[in-house]
Amino acid sequence: MELPSVSIVIPTRNSEGTLERCLLSIDEQNYPEDKIRLIIVDAFSSDRTIEIAKRFNVKVLVNPRVTGEAGKAIGVEAADRDIVALIDSDNVLTSKDWLVRMTEPFRDDAEVVACEPIFYGYSQREPFLIRYCSLIGADDPLSVYLGFYGRYSFLKDRWTDIPLKTEDRKSYFVATLDRKVVPTMGANGFLVSASAIKKTNFKPFLFDLDIIYELIDLGYNNFARVKIGIFHLYAFSLGQYLKKTYRRARDYYHYHRLKMRRYPWTRFNKLKLLKLTLSVLLVLPLVRDSVKGYKRKPDLAWFVHGIICFLTFATYGMKELVSGFYLLRKSRGF
Repeated sequence: MELPSVSIVIPTRNSEGTLERCLLSIDEQNYPEDKIRLIIVDAFSSDRTIEIAKRFNVKVLVNPRVTGEAGKAIGVEAADRDIVALIDSDNVLTSKDWLVRMTEPFRDDAEVVACEPIFYGYSQREPFLIRYCSLIGADDPLSVYLGFYGRYSFLKDRWTDIPLKTEDRKSYFVATLDRKVVPTMGANGFLVSASAIKKTNFKPFLFDLDIIYELIDLGYNNFARVKIGIFHLYAFSLGQYLKKTYRRARDYYHYHRLKMRRYPWTRFNKLKLLKLTLSVLLVLPLVRDSVKGYKRKPDLAWFVHGIICFLTFATYGMKELVSGFYLLRKSRGF
């Protein structure tokens, strides 16, 4: 079957630290050039982002709303190919046949609406925190403990805790999703049928998990997990990690107050949250998990696990308190 055409959408904002690696990995793909359209949606970068982008065959659009979610929405609106690939500026494709393998589910099965790599790329050459996120299969350990992570985790030895109907197709899995609980999906190498995503309410902000939720509501519930990886250069330092974690929490509460978020995040298992809280307070369960992970995939990066869990938990907890105080003040009129 003929290879489908692909619009690759990359939102950027001061992305000079990772963008060149990202674009080089796309440029090296064994995929017909005329079937790829690369769209950079930039939010007024003040560094070398645009200079780097212009070395490649890209279309550059402006993102006046600045956020990555707005950039994705602008890129999807401009996409004019069969498939939309949402690739972040801190993603690096792991092999030259990555795009060929990622489009295979669409060629094999007309009912597959979207797919993602099942792994985060792993390399000993990467910094501690990037390796740590690759090992746990998430940028956020809370999603692993609450069970809705969506990449293979060496800590859990599976890619999600959510019971799903899954069929093994050798080079990929096809999972049938329902709207009750959805694994974290929709970013870092997410490929989706252009005609399907354009039926969703993706403007003015494209929120990853909300789009999955909407696709399921529209009757698209077959999603592939391809047995390949993608590097996510999420954070090179603890300060950068905490800044991104805080921004994620802040943005969620902000858009939730504006009633712009659709996926019901409160549907996770509250007992798992209690267990995680106790683990953070007692510390030893987290140390035990570090050892368990190390045995499965030896790497000293496992031993930042307790620190990352505590800081992530504290960041979300602080933001929860701030949000609660804001709502209390608003309800009382001061």
